[in-house]
Amino acid sequence: MKQDNRHIEAPEDTKRRKNLFLFFSCLLVPLCGHLSSSLSAAEKKPNVLFIAVDDLNHWVGHLGRNKQAKTPNIERLAKLGVTFTRAYCAAPVCNPSHAALMSGMRPGTTGVYDNGQDWKAVVGKDKTLTTQFLNAGYEVFGSGKIYHANAHRPGEWTDYFVGSKEKVTSHPTAKNDGVGGIKFQPLTDDSKLSDEAIVNYGIKHLGTKHEKPFFLAVGLHKPHMPWNVPKKYYDLFPLDGIELPPTTKDDLTDVPAGGLKFAKPMGDHAAMLKSGRWKEAVQAYLATIAYCDAQIGRLLDAYEKSPEKENTIVVFWGDHGWHLGEKEHWRKFALWEESTRMPFIWIAPGVTKPGGVCERTVDLMSVYPTLLSLSGIAKPQHVEGADLKPLLAEPKAKWETPAITTYHLNNHSIRTERFRYIRYADGGEELYDHNVDEYEWTNLANDPKFADAKAALKKLLPVKNAPELPRTKE
Repeated sequence: MKQDNRHIEAPEDTKRRKNLFLFFSCLLVPLCGHLSSSLSAAEKKPNVLFIAVDDLNHWVGHLGRNKQAKTPNIERLAKLGVTFTRAYCAAPVCNPSHAALMSGMRPGTTGVYDNGQDWKAVVGKDKTLTTQFLNAGYEVFGSGKIYHANAHRPGEWTDYFVGSKEKVTSHPTAKNDGVGGIKFQPLTDDSKLSDEAIVNYGIKHLGTKHEKPFFLAVGLHKPHMPWNVPKKYYDLFPLDGIELPPTTKDDLTDVPAGGLKFAKPMGDHAAMLKSGRWKEAVQAYLATIAYCDAQIGRLLDAYEKSPEKENTIVVFWGDHGWHLGEKEHWRKFALWEESTRMPFIWIAPGVTKPGGVCERTVDLMSVYPTLLSLSGIAKPQHVEGADLKPLLAEPKAKWETPAITTYHLNNHSIRTERFRYIRYADGGEELYDHNVDEYEWTNLANDPKFADAKAALKKLLPVKNAPELPRTKE
């Protein structure tokens, strides 16, 4: 007969084992719940609040370029994250700037260099920034000027968003006032502009509970001309206290033909000098910036109250700069500091810290890859910009990538922390040393002392220079 070696438990042993099981179960259940919630939080994709502003140059308080500007809400936003003091556009004009940022491809790659060129002909929907978020399971909403409407056909880009029936809204009708093409006139204080409806759309979505992560784009038109905003914003800047931007006599005498072609000193600037209304124009631009800042304040209030605030990335960018007489030039359409520099602010939960200031030189081609990196979305091979995440985490980190701006075929500007080097299609050159010449008054391109610096910068010029796309009918 085989011996039965099975252990027979006493009743008290069974009871003890059951008690131990219950004890450890009580410990493990909350622990597993905690691990589950931690994992779900880690896996939760961040939302994106994407704020674009049209024609806003670096006349904002924290950049210090114009002490007259009143931008308390932009300053408030800057204090929440990291602001870049040397940020530059890919192109100094609306259509190619927006096309480059939203496609991830520089003007020299696509051939989109100016307004009136159909970016859709060379930028497939599969390549756009919004499509990457749509494919990643996001709801993608947009209102206002995000994609530049080719030939100004309202609403033609709305198929790049979901859940939105908003259309590109036109600027208010320009009054017959101003100087030449520089239009400005105050409106009545009860006037309503399209930007208010655009911001209302953003406010609505920030306050809505979303089942999926969202990408919410809000594109403000102002301070794009005409500078027609309610009079109360003009009243913030009494005309007798307006200071003109710094200029120097005969500033363009050392500028080559390519630069003179863009500046057109005998156009807007000559007309402004003749009119005697330069201060009025500066007042109007400052007033329009103040109006824009007020709308940003409304949107920021909604962001701060949003149930998703702690899991929402914010990126704020102007599409390019603007001249108001500097270098005898008005508007954008040039490769100098005023036409290429703009505000650029990031808030990235878990990455940025409040009050960060980065003095590294960056350009707007960084928006596309950085948003994908922060959101855990794979970067498509066509994307040409640099990921800013290292600078968002440590604003003083080493950074060797320059900012590159292109205007029309084979005209490029290379901006480093010290220098701006411009080379035009006809071979003309400009070189400015920003350590001693922040307004770019002295062209050093022919100074032998800077030959080595110029040669090094020249090596950074883009090698892709696609032919210009034809203009479509406006």
